[in-house]
Amino acid sequence: MKLVKYSKHRKRWIALLLVLVSLVAIIYFAHIGSLSEERLSAFGSPRDTIRIWYADEALTDYMNSAAVSYQEEYDIRVVPVLTSGLEYLDNINRASLGTDSEKREMPDMYVISNDALKKACLAGLASEVQDKKGICNTENYPQTAMDAVTYKDKIMGYPFYYETSVLLYNKTYMDEVAKTAIETEADVAAAEESQVQLDAALEDGNTDQIVDENGDLKETGESSTEADVSRQAIDEKIDTVIPKTIDDILTFANEYDAPETVEAVFKWDVTDIFYNYFFVGDYMNVGGNTGDDVNQIDIYNQDTIDCLQVYQNLNQFFSIDPDEVTYDSVLQDFIDGKTVFSVVTTDAVAKIEEAKANGQFNYDYGISKIPDVGDKLHSRSLSVTNTVAVNGYSDKKEEANDFAAYLVKDHANDLYSQGGKVSSNKNVTFENPVLGNAMQEYEQSIPMPKMIETSNYWVQLEIAFTRIWTGEDVNQQLKLLSEQIMTQVTGAPYQEETIVEPAEEEEDKSYLDEGMGS
Repeated sequence: MKLVKYSKHRKRWIALLLVLVSLVAIIYFAHIGSLSEERLSAFGSPRDTIRIWYADEALTDYMNSAAVSYQEEYDIRVVPVLTSGLEYLDNINRASLGTDSEKREMPDMYVISNDALKKACLAGLASEVQDKKGICNTENYPQTAMDAVTYKDKIMGYPFYYETSVLLYNKTYMDEVAKTAIETEADVAAAEESQVQLDAALEDGNTDQIVDENGDLKETGESSTEADVSRQAIDEKIDTVIPKTIDDILTFANEYDAPETVEAVFKWDVTDIFYNYFFVGDYMNVGGNTGDDVNQIDIYNQDTIDCLQVYQNLNQFFSIDPDEVTYDSVLQDFIDGKTVFSVVTTDAVAKIEEAKANGQFNYDYGISKIPDVGDKLHSRSLSVTNTVAVNGYSDKKEEANDFAAYLVKDHANDLYSQGGKVSSNKNVTFENPVLGNAMQEYEQSIPMPKMIETSNYWVQLEIAFTRIWTGEDVNQQLKLLSEQIMTQVTGAPYQEETIVEPAEEEEDKSYLDEGMGS
């Protein structure tokens, strides 16, 4: 009995002790919560708190992961804040210049696309990066990325992630094309070798070993169609059969023995300038390499006219109705196996992988560089680089610079897996090698210009492309576009001198008359 009473009393004392401990803990943490940032450090809390704003919800997991790992390593609390993309810069400006309570919530740094960087700089919302770790250079980023974050010869942000257009192709279809090419080449080589042997035998007067009683060549071994073609050989051949120019695509379309599922060899969204810009990107200069110089604008020139003439001519071979086509419909056609080639952005990879996981995409695929417009006319895609800018009004610029560098470089290998974004850092590796191929296109792309003076340029260019696609005069549409933009930039009516195009030389276009829709 005594043992039982003792056990009961002991349990009561333990329960009472636990209650007291809980009460002390509650009082302790309540007290901690009321302390200032300076007093908090004495209790082992982070020595500083900095905030980063972003507008893309897809980045949430990545931001939170980076914030946690950074605090563990550097004892700095980072607060990621998802903010509406509507009036994004205005909201940053309002918080930075607002009341004391608003300023406490302002971002010390924020994610912004490079085309809005000039506006941010003029508002004092972006400060020149300190780059104490020396990461903002071409060892870590392509020149495209560095140009994108440069304004008036100063680096005003850390390159974060990018988007550009690339050539997407059905690798399963191209495997067959490559295999057929290898077999054909092998057959040709075998035929040439047999002819050499026959010529030598005829010369020696000894044909019994290679000619049968009917005078035909004897079989000398296994034919190429019966032999296995290695995976490596097919992959190497694909690199040579992927079209390098628009003419190559037309030739491919004319010669391709398409499966029944294929409805069009080449299809893209002709209504969106992002997927069309590569036709003129190498010759239409808007703001120079860094996109911020109003003295460097050249829209109306002979090379651009020639490129858009090629673009217009494609309408008769790849009949794409601008009133019906969308980027989503183009990508869905590719997933359904209805097209061989398309122009897409890197976001297509995630959508294709999802379709593959769901059993809706039963092919292999690949990404390659956008084909040149012609043998002498080069293509150049448009790109947008999202950057981490440090707020010019922040009193924690040093801490913000340190975290920005950590975010875009040290933590960059997790950016795609956690945020679905392709890092601008060219040293990042991907589990899916297809994504790494997009860097080749990004490296040669032209960054979206930053000039406020040409803010409506993209809308007007898109209108011009649509009119040209549907048959309106290329020369006239480019001239009108240039005059409109130059009038905006100069503030006075601007008149372009009409370019008189050279007479077209007669070319053999018989292959075009046969039709190339599929």
